[in-house]
Amino acid sequence: MYNVDFSRKNTHFHFIGIGGISMSGLAELLLSEGYPVSGSDMAKSELTDYLAGKGAKISFPQAADNITDDIDVVIYTAAIHEDNPELKEVRKRDLPALTRAEFLGQIMKQYRIPAAVAGTHGKTTTTSMLSEILLKADSDPTLSIGGILPSIGGNFRVGGKDFFVTEACEYTNSFLSFFPKIAIILNVDADHLDFFKDIDDIRNSFNRFAHLLPKDGTLIINGEIPEIGRVTAGIDCEIVKYGTDAGFDYYPSDISYNSSACAEFTLHHGDSILGRVSLKVPGEHNIGNACAAAAAAVRMGIEPEYIIKALSEFHGTDRRFQHKGEMNGVTIIDDYAHHPTEIRASLEAAKHCDHKTLWCVFQPHTYTRTKALLKEFAEALTLADKVVLAKIYPARETDDLGISSGDLAREIRELGHDACYFDSFEKIEKFLKENCIHGDLLITMGAGDVYKIGESLLEE
Repeated sequence: MYNVDFSRKNTHFHFIGIGGISMSGLAELLLSEGYPVSGSDMAKSELTDYLAGKGAKISFPQAADNITDDIDVVIYTAAIHEDNPELKEVRKRDLPALTRAEFLGQIMKQYRIPAAVAGTHGKTTTTSMLSEILLKADSDPTLSIGGILPSIGGNFRVGGKDFFVTEACEYTNSFLSFFPKIAIILNVDADHLDFFKDIDDIRNSFNRFAHLLPKDGTLIINGEIPEIGRVTAGIDCEIVKYGTDAGFDYYPSDISYNSSACAEFTLHHGDSILGRVSLKVPGEHNIGNACAAAAAAVRMGIEPEYIIKALSEFHGTDRRFQHKGEMNGVTIIDDYAHHPTEIRASLEAAKHCDHKTLWCVFQPHTYTRTKALLKEFAEALTLADKVVLAKIYPARETDDLGISSGDLAREIRELGHDACYFDSFEKIEKFLKENCIHGDLLITMGAGDVYKIGESLLEE
């Protein structure tokens, strides 16, 4: 793999797909440090306009002519295929080219303490919690988050050279290109089965990720992960575990919930009490996320007062149990959950909220995930009182594998629970307007564009 010499400030970086939320952040980082940056995308957007205003030269659409003679290094995303005209020209010229993950890994090495947050679920929330702690402590962190964090007005923040915090996604083993000093593993679950063979393959991937840590590094891990020994096998760095009781290094006690399903608890570190946390994000799962973020912050040298204050003031990120508004007395929430474990956690949290009937409008994400976990999806969705299904959001996939949301509806009905399937958002909106009543709680759920349903209802 090509190694970037960041000491050469005249190195010209070109981004294929510069308008992506993660790519744009990396481009902004380079621009802030004075590197020449160019890029391309299919169409203009707010992000491309913003980068152009910062000095990036951006071309539309993507074309071979955009690969000019003065380009030194090319960065591209996993969404860019080998038949892309720019990537084909890069290969033809034998220019140095790195994937987004490979480049991000090299950037991490430029910081004193790079931290990476991994896990099948909860990465964005936990990364955001840790980010808020570092911001509260005025430590000037550089941040790369998988969602929009309101306090920084986006998903990327350019800061100093001490702390770098990023999400670390296991899909296609992209996180194996990283170089963390601190790593968090929140959970290890069966997902992305279009890439991984099975849960054992996934465990092996997380074990390889943990092995990236140096001997003086720290692995912070959920001590209640099933078969955790297969994830931590052979690790020779410090291992810090968090969990639900005093048998772990970090744990909560005296837990209570308010009417919005947000927990209040005492946070322990061994024999010490860090303080009393009052979360503003709902659900039991967020207690674990908070413990993980706190453990990383302590390892980074942050004082407990900043940890407790930041966790208690954290209001979440976009699309994570996000309150969108009310329609005729119906509360509308949007949530990114797209795996059975995430759905279960979000609906369990919702059940603690004040409501009459709990509605879940779910949009399955990818055909492979839906087919592989059909029964698990059906079981998780029965936690809602009423289930409404939208068409499967294909994302990167083109083959429907003979699966549809109608199959999921039938699976739910076989469990003795009612479920409706509509083939358009318009039909779903009409059904909801006719059936939801004052006092109901409506959650639009999924990683696709299902949030548009709630926004359309609120506009009316």
